[in-house]
Amino acid sequence: MQVPCPICRKPVEWRRDNPYRPFCSRRCKLIDLGEWATEKRYIPGPPAEDGQPSPPEDFEP
Repeated sequence: MQVPCPICRKPVEWRRDNPYRPFCSRRCKLIDLGEWATEKRYIPGPPAEDGQPSPPEDFEP
């Protein structure tokens, strides 16, 4: 099965032995990582009050 690379849209074979899946190359994988690191990509939602993720409700220290 082929899927488009999320960065460059080049067709990529969806195989377990592809170390860059779903990306076509290491370059595209690193571009994506950089976008997350610089917050160009993010998961929408309210921020934690202190900027740190909240522990699960069933967490016991």
